[in-house]
Amino acid sequence: MEKIKLTEAVIVEGRYDKLKLANILDAFIIETNGFGVFKDKEKLKFIKKLAEERGIIVLTDSDHAGFMIRNHIASAVPKNRITNVYIPDIYGKEKRKAEPSKEGKLGVEGMTKDVILEALKKAGVTCSVSQNDDPVTTADLFELGLTGTPNAKENRKRLMQKLDLPEFLSTSALLSCINNMMTKEELINLNSELGIRN
Repeated sequence: MEKIKLTEAVIVEGRYDKLKLANILDAFIIETNGFGVFKDKEKLKFIKKLAEERGIIVLTDSDHAGFMIRNHIASAVPKNRITNVYIPDIYGKEKRKAEPSKEGKLGVEGMTKDVILEALKKAGVTCSVSQNDDPVTTADLFELGLTGTPNAKENRKRLMQKLDLPEFLSTSALLSCINNMMTKEELINLNSELGIRN
């Protein structure tokens, strides 16, 4: 099976995530041991070094824990050396587990190859990112009723569901994803298709 070669190091939470990705990617994959990275100064130092040398891709689960780990790494690494890849909120449980996770969402290990490849593509990893000459701005999000209005939170939720993005995405992360995925015109069309108004 053809694997996708990545120069960046890929950061995941645990060994089952690593095993999953090792079947899909030809890349250097490092695990945080879940919350272990909060105490492991050496691990964080190593991640910072990898970020400097080759850039890192962070691919954690889409639950609260995954976002805490993601934010911890992001606070230690320069923004331009990190690419956040988000898996969609898919509910269920992994085969090896007796119970679903606390939030009932599948983690990285529970995703299919296609879902993972699509998540990488959305983040601009597998496809060469073409220069976006007219990127979506925070002002556009406001104009489109996605920020700063009484219905903004609900509107964003609907948009993120449509785009298969996780619900805990911050506005700046959403903006970055949108600019990797579509043009401003496509976002405007999608917004009206969803019936989202300011």
